[in-house]
Amino acid sequence: MGKIYQTLPGFETADLPEKTLSFWKIAGPGAILVGLSIGAGEIIIWPRIVAEFGSSMVWAAVLGVFLQLWINFEVGRWTIATGETVYTGYSRVWRGFAPLFILITMLSWIAPGWGRASGLALKALLVGPTWGTDTFWGTDTFWTIITFVAVTLILFGPKMIYNSVEKTVELLVAIVTIGLIVVAISVGSLATWKDLAHGVVNVGYIDPGMTIKSFFIALVFAGAGGTANLFYTFYLRDKNIGMGGHLPGLQNPLRGRTETVPSTGFIFSETEENQRRFQAWWNYIKKDQILFFWALNTVTILLFIVGALAVLHPKGIVPSKGTLIWDEAQILGEVWGGTGRTIFLLVGVATLFGTQLALIDGVARSISDIVYTNIKGAQKRELSWWYLLVAGTWISAGCLITYVMEKQGVSDLGFLFNAAYMGGFAMAIYVPLTLYINLKFLPKSAKPSWICIIMMCIASLVYVGFAVSSIIWEITK
Repeated sequence: MGKIYQTLPGFETADLPEKTLSFWKIAGPGAILVGLSIGAGEIIIWPRIVAEFGSSMVWAAVLGVFLQLWINFEVGRWTIATGETVYTGYSRVWRGFAPLFILITMLSWIAPGWGRASGLALKALLVGPTWGTDTFWGTDTFWTIITFVAVTLILFGPKMIYNSVEKTVELLVAIVTIGLIVVAISVGSLATWKDLAHGVVNVGYIDPGMTIKSFFIALVFAGAGGTANLFYTFYLRDKNIGMGGHLPGLQNPLRGRTETVPSTGFIFSETEENQRRFQAWWNYIKKDQILFFWALNTVTILLFIVGALAVLHPKGIVPSKGTLIWDEAQILGEVWGGTGRTIFLLVGVATLFGTQLALIDGVARSISDIVYTNIKGAQKRELSWWYLLVAGTWISAGCLITYVMEKQGVSDLGFLFNAAYMGGFAMAIYVPLTLYINLKFLPKSAKPSWICIIMMCIASLVYVGFAVSSIIWEITK
């Protein structure tokens, strides 16, 4: 195996860059994670659960987002202190984590569930779900290809990939939030809101009809979920947050722009000045995650749940083949007219496309970073070249897999649930691992506080516990 891996050098010493800009001028990384979150558990998994079981387990959605807040804190801590991605940190513990996380990423995200769902929502919004079903122009494949083409233009149109992703996702999140508020106010009665409140405080209850596997999936995708939380490390670095300021951002190779990116990062000496600078960057991480990821994520997931609780659950409608968005939009149309249906379809398109865009970007960044950092000979090519290769392959594969799935009559919904399931096992590995590298490698002033250690231990126990329980359930069912 030593012939495969290139040597990982130790940390170089460098001073932390000074934080000179206000929070709002460098905000953005947390918002991209919100864009990832709302298209996963928020619009698909949790509304479907509520449609079937009512509000009794909503507490788990709130808990899932809260636990991931602390995970993201520690991912951010590593990146602002070293400038490295957490994947490189994991490889410092064991080089075998490199192929393991490539495998997990591929198994989790290769099926284009969100791309197909995004295409279906776009079709429903523009021409209706049954339009042109006897022609290629009306197929799931055609509309999925349209969304992938849009992703390609956003990623490889501008000079800096991150800037394009950030601006697009922020716009989509704004559309989603405003649309959800309008919908929730329109359909949510006092009884609905009381029912929601009961579910939030009904801590520990799991409906007898809910399997361990399904509950694990729901807990994982309340928030970004799976390896998506780890994408935060790339957004911070490209935003020049903390030690990431010493590293160039990922540039668009199709615009003739390349960069030489160090495979490893830096460590700062324990001077009073560096300690002050770290605290300033750490305060940024806390504000970014609390305001965007935790607060906004919690609000949007509850608003989606209100819609399902008010519209789907009373009618006993439980979507089984990825039709949740259209089903809910149709009933909204009955309650509120064509305007309600259009607004929800617009929310659905914005939600799912934002997730599709961020996922392709994050997956391409993850795999290209792991290969570039760990594999011998990989640095003969620029990091942006590897990103282009992975993203292009992923987009092409997504179109092909959608075609095959449609021809075989395979639902995308099952693949979305399986992605969450695989992601849960990934979290059982990387949550305790992230805490370990932060305690082992970081300077004393940058190490996690006792509250962060306790919360990461709790999160580790939750994800490891459910992973083990899921394995036992699979064996004994």
